[in-house]
Amino acid sequence: MTIEEAQIKVDEWIKTYGVRYFSELTNTAVLMEEVGELARLMARQYGDQSFKQAESKSSLGDEMADVLWVLLCLANQTGVNLTEALDKNFEKKTQRDATRHLDNDKLNR
Repeated sequence: MTIEEAQIKVDEWIKTYGVRYFSELTNTAVLMEEVGELARLMARQYGDQSFKQAESKSSLGDEMADVLWVLLCLANQTGVNLTEALDKNFEKKTQRDATRHLDNDKLNR
């Protein structure tokens, strides 16, 4: 599925099952919540924290998909074409960082 197809699919789901989009401000808060859940899982799977005994182990992919879902909602609500935005972002990073990372001694150890 392309990013554009994902935006369309999320929009169709919202209109079919979700009644309407939450407000942009609410979805921004929900996005932060979902990123926090992803961060919590990362800290336990790859960091120094451990799972609590009664804590269920969530799927990393599911948590990432939750973040992507809300980001797609926000893009739809604000009229952002994420395919175009990502293409422009690649161009910006390529121009700005053409040699920056290659010349970074910290990355070349």
